[in-house]
Amino acid sequence: MKIAGAPISWGVCEVPGWGYQLAPERVLREMAELGIAATEFGPQGWLPTEPSARAEAIQPYGLAAVGAFVPVVLHRTDHDPVPEVEQELDSFEAAGGDMLVLAAATGVDGYDSRPELDDEGWATLLANLDRLAAVAQRRGIHATVHPHVGTMIETEDDVQRVLHGSSVHLCLDTGHLMIGGTDPVALTQQWASRINHVHAKDVRADMVEQVRSGELSYTEAVAQGIYVPLGQGDVDLVAIVAALDEAGFAGWYVLEQDTMLATEPSGEGPVRDVRASLEYLRSQIPR
Repeated sequence: MKIAGAPISWGVCEVPGWGYQLAPERVLREMAELGIAATEFGPQGWLPTEPSARAEAIQPYGLAAVGAFVPVVLHRTDHDPVPEVEQELDSFEAAGGDMLVLAAATGVDGYDSRPELDDEGWATLLANLDRLAAVAQRRGIHATVHPHVGTMIETEDDVQRVLHGSSVHLCLDTGHLMIGGTDPVALTQQWASRINHVHAKDVRADMVEQVRSGELSYTEAVAQGIYVPLGQGDVDLVAIVAALDEAGFAGWYVLEQDTMLATEPSGEGPVRDVRASLEYLRSQIPR
């Protein structure tokens, strides 16, 4: 099993005002100390944007690069997402990594609300997904689309519309899918052949219902602990891995426990939960 880390597990996020943002030196050092083999790059600007500088930033920690999560507006006819994606892909060539993880951004900050798309918006989004996958492929990079709460691809209907209406591969984010109303086990069993990347998350089903009902915003739920270490929530990761194994999945399992920090942790901090998730994958998943 190829296991990677993600800075969001340490509270590093692209949303303005999300919380205290730990320095790359601490996050990357703690990943390496846990024995994690690779990392996603984190939000744009957390690591240097200049390609060779980004490569130099991760090199001292012995971590391979997986790729990057890139939120981009896909549904507007007056916006071309290719230039910003091309700029991000430049860093892949220097720092490594071959997985472009696309999220269908709304165009506003945060993940607590989103507009509804009309048919023209959906047609534009689907066409742009295929365009960006082709752009990435020409540079030797694999593209994948990430269903995410508060983006244009959130609900089960959204996910199915993308899978039926485009050829792009799927990033299976087990937590965001569940919060958005998709059963991640059933989706994996139905579409395992389209899945080329996994963000392994666990969530509390009771808090999922509070988000769906509007009792909690997504941001409030994250702050209150909707995400928990793998094996401590209500996502059946064992069944998901079994279905992916049967389909011959050979991609990365990226440990992600979306976290918000108020200040610099004085003790172990987020690494404690990452360690628990890592141990769960290594000891509980039959291989």
